[in-house]
Amino acid sequence: MYLPSADRYTAMPYRRTGRSGLLLPALSLGLWHNFGGDRTPESQGAILRRAFDLGITHFDLANNYGPPPGSAETAMGRALKTDFAGLRDEIVVSTKAGYHMWEGPYGEWGSRKSLRSSLDQSLNRLGLDYVDVFYSHRFDPDTPLEETMGALDTAVRQGKALYAGVSNYSAEQTREAARILNELGTPLLIHQPRYSMLDRWVEDGLLDALDELGTGSIAYSPLEQGILSDRYLHGIPEGSRAAGNSPFLSAEAVTPDLVSRLGSLNELALERGQSLAQMALAWVLRGGRVTSAVVGASSVAQLENSVATARNLEFGEDELARIDELVKGTGRV
Repeated sequence: MYLPSADRYTAMPYRRTGRSGLLLPALSLGLWHNFGGDRTPESQGAILRRAFDLGITHFDLANNYGPPPGSAETAMGRALKTDFAGLRDEIVVSTKAGYHMWEGPYGEWGSRKSLRSSLDQSLNRLGLDYVDVFYSHRFDPDTPLEETMGALDTAVRQGKALYAGVSNYSAEQTREAARILNELGTPLLIHQPRYSMLDRWVEDGLLDALDELGTGSIAYSPLEQGILSDRYLHGIPEGSRAAGNSPFLSAEAVTPDLVSRLGSLNELALERGQSLAQMALAWVLRGGRVTSAVVGASSVAQLENSVATARNLEFGEDELARIDELVKGTGRV
C-alpha cells in the first residue's frame, strides 16, 4: 500500500495562480505523453507516486491524451482510486477539450455541446465528480466566444470544475475570454501556452495581458519536445521523437547548427550546476511571471532530474544575455 512521503511539501516551491487563492507547484506533471496504452500501469503508477512524493500536486491532462485518446485520463483515474485514494483534497487535476476526440461534428472545437459532453466523458474516465481546472484547449474561430466561455462558466456553476482556463489563445483572444467570463461571474484562472527558450511567442503581449488580468500561466513544452535536453547534444538519437518523425518534432528541425548551439547552452548549464533540461525549465520559471511549468516523464529518474530544477531558479544578467545570443541565432526565436 502506497504511503506518501511525510516531507513531500518541504522542497517544492508553490506559486499563487494569478489573483486567485490557488497555489500550484513550480513544476506540474503532464500526462500528454507516456500515459497511454503503450506504457504499463506499473511504470505509470511509479511515476505518479514519485511525483506526489516530490511535491507535485498538479496533474495536467486533456481528453485526447494517450494514445489512444482518453487513456491518460483512465490511467490517472486508476491512480486516484488506488494509490491516491483519500488524497483527492491534496491533488489538483486539470483537463481540457477542444482538439479532435471523437468522430462527427461534436468531437472537437468549442461549442457548448462539445465541451460539456467532453467534460462528462473526462469525469467518467477519471472517476471524479469534478476537476479542479477545465480548459478550452484552443480558440474556435467558428463558434462565438460567448458560447465557449459560457460552457466553461456552466461547468463551474454545476460544480463539475472549480476553475476555468484557456490554452493556446492569443493575447487578444485571452483578453476577450476574460472579459466574458468576468461578466458571467467566473474569473479566468489560468492560461496554458507553449513556451520555451526556443519558442517565445508569449513574450509578444500575452504575458503582459495575463499580468493585467490577474490570470496565472502554466507553460507546456518548456523543453521543446526534448530538444532542450541532453538527448540531442550529439545529433538525433535512435528512438527519439525526431528520429521517428513525430508530428510534434521533425528530424529537419534538429540541424547541425542547432546541435552546436545546444552544446554551448549545455556548457552554460554545467557552469550553473544544472543539466540543460534543468536550466531550460528554470529559464521558463525565472522572475515568477510563469506560475508553473508542465514536465513530462518517461521514467522516475527523468522526473527526479526535472524536479531538481527547483533548487536554482535564479539567473544573472550575463547568463540571460548568453542564452539570448545563443538561441536567437537558431532562427526559431
